[in-house]
This record gives sequence, structure tokens and C-alpha cells, in this order.
Amino acid sequence: MSDLQSRPEQLCSLLEQTESLLIVCHDNPDPDSIASALGLRRLATYADVDQVTVTYGGEISHQQNRAMVNTLDIGITHFEDVSLDTFDRIAFVDHSVPNRNNPIPPETSLDIVLDHHSVNDVAATYTDHRPEVGATATLVSRYLAELPVEPKERLATALLFAIHRETLGFTRGTTPAEHEMAGYLHPMADHETIQLLLDSVFTPETLTGIGEAILNREVRGSCLVSTVGRTTERDTLPQAADYLLKLEGVSTTVVFGLIGDVVHISARTRNSQLDIGALMNETFDDIGSAGGHSDMAGGQIPLGLFASDSTHIDAVEEITIEAVRSRVFSALDKWADE
Repeated sequence: MSDLQSRPEQLCSLLEQTESLLIVCHDNPDPDSIASALGLRRLATYADVDQVTVTYGGEISHQQNRAMVNTLDIGITHFEDVSLDTFDRIAFVDHSVPNRNNPIPPETSLDIVLDHHSVNDVAATYTDHRPEVGATATLVSRYLAELPVEPKERLATALLFAIHRETLGFTRGTTPAEHEMAGYLHPMADHETIQLLLDSVFTPETLTGIGEAILNREVRGSCLVSTVGRTTERDTLPQAADYLLKLEGVSTTVVFGLIGDVVHISARTRNSQLDIGALMNETFDDIGSAGGHSDMAGGQIPLGLFASDSTHIDAVEEITIEAVRSRVFSALDKWADE
């Protein structure tokens, strides 16, 4: 992290030349993406950017994410209500490539990228891409710490909660930087609010989805693959993947479900010999998009022409579920045959 010392000044120099900035969270934004966007918005305000808007695609569906936005009164605008042409600069936080997990057209040139996900083809006028760091909020917090921009309570709370959530309570992908920035944010954050957010209750739909994943699980070797079937709760998938990873003898979980005409996938692993992000990318990149970190990943597979076949929808869903399950187990064959 030592080479970050010159980064804040470089970023501020670019922001000082900016009149309007659109900060884009990834689709269905999580606390890391939302808090990082707030932090960058604070930096833009410090640099006297006249207009700053935070936007996202998809939905804010996870109960913790909704609670975060509502409790902290976070102003965030859906992409449907935004016009790209009205902004002279575009920034990505917690993702890196146009049209991958975001609604931005693929040919769009980016001005700023702040991200910690493992991904290729990252390009922008200003880029801070650090897959070795546990959270994008860690990067943004460092920028604030290096500049005379002490975050107010709401921002400090959001950033600390994001680091806590992204690392599962400092147990996943944590580096010394996360602990250092947590120490920096701790005196300024509202810890009662953080606890309230951590205790956010499941919705009935989420609980039902996790139940479906438990019932539909198939275990081979140290690998578990399951489906929640058709659902409207996308965030059920990572929660189910995390929960099922606690099953004795299981070190890798992949949970998927059908949302609209897209198969969504969430994967987790505790297998130090397996890079689940790279594996998911290799497994599904030819028919969709997938990737992530060495220990956590996600993906999306459009059903394409099959989605319009309403006369055989049950058969299409059954075939899709078996095809995804088979492809995942085939990719995990080294550990599924243990």
C-alpha cells in the first residue's frame, strides 16, 4: 500500500479538472460498492466538482444493502434516471469494465476506476486496481486518510461497515490494510448503526431460497452444487453459498438460480489450491460472464433463445439447471472426485 501515497494527489488533480462526475456502482450494489461510491463523492466534493451523481443498475435487493441505504439515508440514483451525455467524466467503483455487471455501453471510455476485483482489460485515464486488497472501501479510505478530508460519521460508518461485510468480519481476504483502515475509521463511525446493519433480518423470500438450496444440494467430494430454482431474490445466492460452506467436509460451494431470463451464479471456496474466480471465468465465459476473487465469485448466463419458449418453460428450466450443475461439477472434477 506504500505506493498509494502519491495516488490521492493524482486523483484530485483529475477531479479538479472535472465539472460533472457520474460514479457508477456495479449492478445490484453491495456495501463495498455503495460505500466506495460515497467516499469518491466526498473526494470529488473536496476537489470542487460541481455535479456528482452516484448511480447503479439492477436492484438493491439484499436486506443489508437496503438497510444500509435507508438507515444512512444514502442518495443513489437508478441508471434509468441518468443520462451519460450530461457528465464529462465517468468513474467505476468496485468493478472495472463497461457492460460487465453494469449497464454502461461496452465502448464507453472510463475516466476513473477504483477496484479490488481480479479482472483483465482494465482501462481508464486514472486507475487504481488492486486485487490483493480485501475491499475497494479500503482503497477509498486510504485516499481520505492521506488527504485533509476527514470523513463525517455517516461516511465513516458506511466505509467501516463495507470493509467488515466484504471480509466477512475480517475473516475472508483480509490484509493488514483492512485492519489499518478499520482503525482509522473506528473513532468516527457509529458502531450502534453498524451492529444494527449486521443484525438485519432475513426476508421470508431469502429464507425460502436458502431452504431450497439446502434441499437441492448435491455433494461430490469436497464440492457442493445447488440451485434455488426460480427466484426474485438475487442476493439469496451468495448468502446460501456462504451458509452451505459451513457444511462438514465441504470446501467449495456453487449456488445458482434463475432470475428472469438469466441464470445467476454465486461461488465460494476455502480450498487454497483453487482460484474460484478464475475457474468460474473459464467455465462460463463462452456463454455468459463470470469471475471474481480466489475465494469468491459470481456469474451470469443469459438463457438466450430458450427464454422466449414459454410453452415449454418447465422443461427449459430443468434442462438449464442440469446443464449448469453438470458444467460446474465437470470444472471442479479434481476436487469433486475426491
